[in-house]
Amino acid sequence: MTVLAAVIALVGSLFFALGAALQQFEAAGTAKPGLLALLRRPRWLLGGASILAGGGLHIVALGLGPLTIVQPMGVASLLFALPLAATLHGRKPSRKELGAAAVVAAGLIVLVLLVPESEGPTHLDPDGVLTLLGVSGVAAVLLWAGSRAVSPAGRAALLATSSGVLYGATATLMRVLVDGTWNWWYLLALPVPALLALMMLQRAYAVGHFGVSFASLQIADPLTAVAFGALLLGEPLPTGIAPIAAAALTAAGTIALARTSPLEARNDLA
Repeated sequence: MTVLAAVIALVGSLFFALGAALQQFEAAGTAKPGLLALLRRPRWLLGGASILAGGGLHIVALGLGPLTIVQPMGVASLLFALPLAATLHGRKPSRKELGAAAVVAAGLIVLVLLVPESEGPTHLDPDGVLTLLGVSGVAAVLLWAGSRAVSPAGRAALLATSSGVLYGATATLMRVLVDGTWNWWYLLALPVPALLALMMLQRAYAVGHFGVSFASLQIADPLTAVAFGALLLGEPLPTGIAPIAAAALTAAGTIALARTSPLEARNDLA
């Protein structure tokens, strides 16, 4: 069952990578990468369906195998996404891009494996939900504001990080709903950070530095969820020098990705 779980998770990562590449291709080819404009593009919608399929396969894999096997397979989406995105844009990924992506993936895998598993049901009171939404919202706005004053690669990284923070908040709220407290207005609040995250991510994709955008998203999302889990849900954090070294490795890979050539945007902006 463990091997089957790993295979399903790997296929799920491929679907997730394909969806991200398709959405970036469409966002980069749109003068104004707003959701309303992108929703009229069939290829962008196909990317969304592929991402949902990847998420579904990941959930199935978690039901069949341990987290320590399934989660690292999810990180492989970064290694799949770069060649797929480059192919859509009519070029091959460089060795520097693939090497930097491998460094990011290695760092993320170590970080994922070092996060201790929590025990028992989760609980978050209404004040905690407001704190979750408020902190993630302020952080996202600050990152968005900062993105307006940096280089294109930095802009892509900050916008994608903003999206990752909002997705991390969404994941935390979803975990509370599924594993602990059930409240109807929590469910109503769920789409707010999710939709804002999606909007920020399309703006990051439109910049053209897909590698750094996708890597920043992959880093910010789980780290935000872990941070909120520790601060609001009382979940344990990894300790020692290993997580610091893994985080440094991940950061180094992301910086290397930012220094690579951006994807070429298409000329058909219709």
